[in-house]
Amino acid sequence: MSVLVSPQTLKENLGPDVVVIDTRDPDSFKAGHIAGAVNLHEIFTYLATSSADGMAELSAKFAAAFGAAGLDGAKTAVLCEQSMNTGFGQSCRGYFLLKYLGYPNAAVLHGGVDAWKAAGFDLHTAPLTPTPASFPVDPSAAALMLTQADMQAALGNPSIAILDVRDVDEWIADSSSPYGKDFCPRKGRIPGARWIEWYRFMKPTAEGPRIKSADEVMAECASVGITKDTPVYLYCFKGARASNTFVALKEAGVKDVRIYFGSWNEWSRDPSLPIDEGLPFAA
Repeated sequence: MSVLVSPQTLKENLGPDVVVIDTRDPDSFKAGHIAGAVNLHEIFTYLATSSADGMAELSAKFAAAFGAAGLDGAKTAVLCEQSMNTGFGQSCRGYFLLKYLGYPNAAVLHGGVDAWKAAGFDLHTAPLTPTPASFPVDPSAAALMLTQADMQAALGNPSIAILDVRDVDEWIADSSSPYGKDFCPRKGRIPGARWIEWYRFMKPTAEGPRIKSADEVMAECASVGITKDTPVYLYCFKGARASNTFVALKEAGVKDVRIYFGSWNEWSRDPSLPIDEGLPFAA
């Protein structure tokens, strides 16, 4: 399967070799989910820090969680959320975590549970107890996950595009996060960042939002000077919207895309780190 799979493709491939991981909250999951799906909402809620200890904790936590869900290295994981814009990209966040941990077979249900229902497929409420497996961690992909030090080193480097994909109120320093205007101690931007709001990499369809085609994604990138050969360092608030963008850019053929997973939640809490405050344009 490709990274973005349709409900029809998932339906055709459901079986013992596919593990559907539903990232929605437990109540939504209990109300109706794809048959055999495993609920793992911590993919969305977990806040990471990029220190050595923080990365070790994240890796251990999700290796254990994915192993408990039955991922053994041979099975294909398919991540889903409600739709592509209701969970801030949480299914893609799960996909990115799997890629960071070096998992070979992962995909995202394009359009989420809403697309599954729109295709006329049933949801189920029967719980499933997955068979735990030994999750294989391959550290060779660890460079996908940027640290605070990596971002500091990129400041002022014109060959690297630091791309902020947060909502507009965060970009203009009116709000610090989706959790509330003052959730973080500082409002603003990483200095020198370019901005494309994450929604712009999707478009409406009759079945709900879908990630744009490769040409459409690259047209958005061209608006801030990004080509397929530009190294792109993504950030948002905690890595979810950045993960949605990661999938869009990689599917469009951008060669070097990485995520600063600690994002604004981490950067803004360190007063020694520089930020751009106020409006990003002349008032």
